Amino acid sequence: MLVVNDRIRISLRELRFQFVRSSGAGGQNVNKVNTKAVLRWNVHRTRALPADTKKRLIAKNGRRINEDGELILSSQRFREQARNIADVTEKLRAMVAEAAIAPRRRKPTKPTKGSKERRLTTKRKTSLTKQRRGRVRGSDD
Repeated sequence: MLVVNDRIRISLRELRFQFVRSSGAGGQNVNKVNTKAVLRWNVHRTRALPADTKKRLIAKNGRRINEDGELILSSQRFREQARNIADVTEKLRAMVAEAAIAPRRRKPTKPTKGSKERRLTTKRKTSLTKQRRGRVRGSDD
């Protein structure tokens, strides 16, 4: 079980892992050993997530979800498969934990009397400054 919080637990049977060769520098080892871990988890079919959490997870990470509804994550930070598996499952846990937190509702507020006055004073000042930039009219015109 992947424990996200006290309400959300994801069965490890739902997670599929694939292993491929890591990219980048690494010498001979990188050309022979499949250490990069790719995790696939079908978000649309899972029963581990409440509906609101599932909706937020899809909204936040839509680009990582393919047309089959699978969330795809990968890790190649380490040279060992086991550490990459742990890293990618931690990434998944963090993503689901973030989606599980409901955003706070915004309380609409009204501007204070002081802020209204400051705004109007600034507007008057700017207006006066711009008026003074015009042509200078003298007595000999």
